Parts: sequence; C-alpha cells; structure tokens
Amino acid sequence: MSSPPDPCKNRLIAALPEDILARWIPRLTPFEMPLGEVLYESGKQMSHVYFPTDAIVSLLYVMENGDSAEIAVVGREGVVGVSLFMGGNSTPSRAVVQSAGGGFRMRSDEMYAEFTSDVRVMQLLLRYTQALLTQMAQTAVCNRHHALDQQLCRWLLLTLDALDGDVVLMTQELIANMLGVRRGGVTEAALKLQAAGLIRYKRGEIEVLDRPGLEKLTCECYAVVKREYDRLLPPRVVAT
Repeated sequence: MSSPPDPCKNRLIAALPEDILARWIPRLTPFEMPLGEVLYESGKQMSHVYFPTDAIVSLLYVMENGDSAEIAVVGREGVVGVSLFMGGNSTPSRAVVQSAGGGFRMRSDEMYAEFTSDVRVMQLLLRYTQALLTQMAQTAVCNRHHALDQQLCRWLLLTLDALDGDVVLMTQELIANMLGVRRGGVTEAALKLQAAGLIRYKRGEIEVLDRPGLEKLTCECYAVVKREYDRLLPPRVVAT
C-alpha cells in the first residue's frame, strides 16, 4: 500500500509553525495535477489556492489573439493563486500544469481567513510573493535582452529546482509557448545545448547531463531568482 501524500513536501507548508500546520491539515485536500490541466483562467474568480508537491505550474500571460508567454513557474517551493490572498480574487494570467504531479489545495475563503488573521502566515506568504515578483521581473528582462539558448538554460534550471531528477518531460511546442517564441527556435537552441554535451534532447523529453555547464552558460537571471528565493524562504525541503 502506498503512503499517503505529504503536504510538507511543499516548502511553504513545511515552514509553518506546528500549531498552524495542525490547523491547516484538515483544510488541505490532495489534488492531482495532470499535464495541461488549467488551474485557473485569466480574469476568472479563483475557488482555491494550490500547493504543488511534485508538479510544476506555469503562469502564462495570454494575449487577446491567444498567444501566450510564461511569466513565472511555481513548484514545490510555492503556491499558485497569490492574487487571491492579496485581495485581487482574479488575475490576467492563466495557470497551467507544466509537469504532471500532485499537490494540495485549500478553499479560497479559508486561505484568505488564514492570511488576514495570523501575522505569521501573512509574513511567510508575503515573502514568497516578493520572490515570485522577482522571478516575473527577471523573466521579462531575460526574454527581452538574452539569447534564446540562455533563456532555455534558465527555464531548465528553474524547472529542475522544482523536480526530483534530471529529466524534463515537455514537447518543443509547449516550451515555445512558455518562452513566447517559435518552435523552430526552441529546436535550434536545444540542439545547440545538446551539441555542447549539456543535455540529451529527443521528442517530448530533455535530460540534463551537465547541470554545472548549464549554470555556466545561462545568463545572470537564474542566479538572481535563486538567490531571492533562498534569501526570503526557509531552507529547501529535501525529498525522502
């Protein structure tokens, strides 16, 4: 028999004081996140917030013509739905599962009550929100000023930080949608990284062979984001 899912595999939940965690446990519902699942749509009122444990969620800004570009990724370090407890209830972005897995969710009214009634919850979530805003700002700068192969390195490294292992299951079409570029550009960038011995690339799958090499090749954007998450949030939870 498999063991029940553990909410403390999420970095924010694991950082809660014991009395708050005991209060949250009955309110957290296990939630499967299949690839491509839309957790919320642009402009729609949110019913829940989501705490991934081994899934990755992409926050996409969607244009009127249907084009989209990724503005941030959320994995086991965070929560999907910050606009809810910040008082907005909705956002112009869309949340789509980028890497299938699981997590937990909490009803929106319960999350808002926790945020407004306990300063410890508020401080933890505000620190996370600051780190998330840093990622969004750095993504915008990176997409404007850096080469596509550097953008792909940044994206891969952020994705690996939220996963166990070195393999990312993702089609070139989805990666192109995330980065807001054409599919052919993603293929060219991936083949360049493969020729350098950094990754092994085949349809629907990227295996990272040399993470230090990726970190050396990528632009400063990845390090800026990583430092801010490590500065603002508790130490990473090591999966057992």
